[in-house]
Amino acid sequence: LRQVGLDSLALNWLGDTTTALPTVMMVMIWVQIGYPVVIFMAALSRVDPELYEAAELDGAGWFRRFRAITVPQIKPETYVVTLTCTIAALKVFGPIYVLTKGGPENTTNVPSYFAYQNFFPKSQVGYGAAIATVLTLIVVIVSIVFMRFQAASERKEGR
Repeated sequence: LRQVGLDSLALNWLGDTTTALPTVMMVMIWVQIGYPVVIFMAALSRVDPELYEAAELDGAGWFRRFRAITVPQIKPETYVVTLTCTIAALKVFGPIYVLTKGGPENTTNVPSYFAYQNFFPKSQVGYGAAIATVLTLIVVIVSIVFMRFQAASERKEGR
């Protein structure tokens, strides 16, 4: 960054306790953004353009069309993307291991990396396995809650 004249941005992003987690989050967003984009692009392509035309003829602005047509039409994909991205965020390991190893001062120590630390370097196999089991239960519970919420929403809409 210094070589291109951005001295004010040339920080130790991963070594500072205040910027390490946001930096890892930005990396994860960059890595994961393709999946939601593809899903939402596919969802948007199946929305009938005639619905937009009819709404526009009725005097609906862009926000009203978005809220009344687009959002309900892509709701199933929104649930899928929200669920899968939430699960991915809960079990993130690789970027933490590669970028920070849980540091600095454990600010990026997420549950999956904490389980790994206890299981392998510290040889506390039982504790590491317990952490991984609890993390798995959390993922399962979150998944069940999301799926029930989606099913209730679909029943309410009459799908």
